[in-house]
Amino acid sequence: MIDNLNNHMTSEDDVNKAQRIADEAEGGSKNIKEGFSRFLIPGIAIVWSIFQLLIASVVLLNSTIVRSIHLTFAIILVFLSHPMLKKARKGPVSRYLSRKDKFTLVDYSVTILAGLCAFYIALEMLLEIWLPGYQGISYRQGVPLARDIIMGIALIIILLEAARRSLGPALPIVAIVFILYSFFAANMPGALSFKSVSLTKFISKMTMSTEGIFGVPLDVSANIVFLFVLFGAMLDKAGAGKYFVDLAFSLLGRFKGGPAKAAVLASGLTGMVSGSSIANTVTTGTFTIPLMKKVGYPAHKAGAVEVACSTNGQLMPPIMGAAAFIIAETCNLAYFEVIKAAFIPAVISYIALMYITHLEASKLGLVGIKKSELPQFLPTLLSGLHFMIPLFLLIFELVVLRHSASLAAVRAIIALAILIPLQNIYISRKSNKGIKYAMRKSGRQILEALAAGGKNMMGIGVAVAAAGIIVGVVTFGLGGIITEAIEILSGGNFILILIITAFASLILGMGLPTTATYIVMAALTAPVIVTLGAKSGVFFPLIAAHLFVFFFGILADDTPPVGLAAFAAAAIAKSDPIKTGIQGFTYDIRTAILPFMFMFNTDLLLYQITNPLYAVWVFLTALLAMLAFAALTLNFFLTRNKWYEGILLAVVTLGLLRPQMVADLLRMGEAKILVTIMMIGLYLLIAGMQKIRIKRTGLPA
Repeated sequence: MIDNLNNHMTSEDDVNKAQRIADEAEGGSKNIKEGFSRFLIPGIAIVWSIFQLLIASVVLLNSTIVRSIHLTFAIILVFLSHPMLKKARKGPVSRYLSRKDKFTLVDYSVTILAGLCAFYIALEMLLEIWLPGYQGISYRQGVPLARDIIMGIALIIILLEAARRSLGPALPIVAIVFILYSFFAANMPGALSFKSVSLTKFISKMTMSTEGIFGVPLDVSANIVFLFVLFGAMLDKAGAGKYFVDLAFSLLGRFKGGPAKAAVLASGLTGMVSGSSIANTVTTGTFTIPLMKKVGYPAHKAGAVEVACSTNGQLMPPIMGAAAFIIAETCNLAYFEVIKAAFIPAVISYIALMYITHLEASKLGLVGIKKSELPQFLPTLLSGLHFMIPLFLLIFELVVLRHSASLAAVRAIIALAILIPLQNIYISRKSNKGIKYAMRKSGRQILEALAAGGKNMMGIGVAVAAAGIIVGVVTFGLGGIITEAIEILSGGNFILILIITAFASLILGMGLPTTATYIVMAALTAPVIVTLGAKSGVFFPLIAAHLFVFFFGILADDTPPVGLAAFAAAAIAKSDPIKTGIQGFTYDIRTAILPFMFMFNTDLLLYQITNPLYAVWVFLTALLAMLAFAALTLNFFLTRNKWYEGILLAVVTLGLLRPQMVADLLRMGEAKILVTIMMIGLYLLIAGMQKIRIKRTGLPA
């Protein structure tokens, strides 16, 4: 029923345009349909996925070898999937270098060279194992041979080109600036200078150690992130994406602004696993955006709702688009501590977005979809209940049993690989198509999932490796200079330090995936926040600084003028992408204020809170604050706000999120609980005032 309505309202061209945006951002723009070549990219991606499953469960390999092989697969897929030029210009050379319908000799040559450069360190280490007496790369740390330097330079150049092809120019430009800085640092003026590095030292650190390209981010990508991306791809190919959408519509579609509320729920379920706001926008937006328009949402607002909830999907514990594991490694924290810290900000942000869709529907006087046009809840729930088994298994392994992320992901993937044939056998028996048909379909779905996992990971693999260059340069001595520079720029004002960090994350994130943005900003600014906070007499837990950077990196996905998620949603909604992006960012302002709040009120991160009742109290009061802020930003609560009601809602928001600050301003001492109760009372007073006005004037509610 939903399918029929969707097909009726959205042209195939619009969906294809949105899918093309997602494919080019996530999986490359080559589209080879004939000959053996069409199997090359999927084949390599499948082999990569199988390799990642083997090293997570059966095969034991040195960590550096794994990182090198991981990067080799990623870089090969990038050069095969992305032509040198995205658009053909005048002339035969330009057309040749931008061909998307076939592999050229240049494609094959560069791909082979790229693979050799990325695999070089693994080959050297494997030769040490296989050839007794061979003195490989581990014997010459810090004193590279001529061939090590040549291969290292080639790897850096090729890696930056791969990043340009798959991610755009932003990351390569930033990396080149940092590389040049490291060589010419001694010539910089005053406080900006430090001892320049030699070529030997630079190549040794960047390409022969685990402090540069082959650093911790690439390790987490190879051992954890890939498995979760693969798990998300398998769920999608099995049909879980459509199931989540149908379930959300059956549950919420009939309420006021129901399709928008369903979009929030569906995108929350898929986004926490997918780790890609663009892919999430296309997957769920194809269904949700036309239905939002059908019930009366303007096109740009329908697209903006989908962008906001798809972007925020990466905030959701327990997986957070796999970023939780990178944060845990970077902060040297237990995984459970990361999701505990992220829980309240993420959940209240999502509930507030649901509330925003309700307020928008109220402002526009919208209703839901007729119940007869929606799938029935109980049959829909039961039809895909098996999709919940691997999800619950994953969460149980991670949260309850506290198993490693890789072990939990592998077991969830195995469970899903068993469920896919069982599902197809059941469906085939109902339709009398036989067991052979079911097994062929199952095999095809699993192979497609393995291919999708590899293709979805190539951009992430290249991004984290390229970001490793920036991280490595920081360790040469740039870290202290950045701290000093930000301190000078901010004049020691800590709020200004946070604002500078937020803007830097947004700007950098416009051209980078969330993971790469987080890695770069975590290396550059997260330590600065903690260091300068301590200088100002304010203690910040490290996890707060890292979540601050992570939140703003996510917001960059819908920040105009670059946010690709907004362009994908606009293609489906037939709206202006800039207008859609601005509206989506407006909806996400609530997500932007939360990091500033939890930096100064670490209760929101449940930091050092062990009392469950107090944790519930913090959650409920923070949720109320977000609802008040949503009503403030949309200028609508129970009805349109008076100017003074907007001021009062701002006071409620601040008082509930920063109760101790308000208590200090009112000279009430340690009276956080009393301030919170006062703010709840003020919130109820505003609601009462508006109810009386609605009753007296007959205003729409």
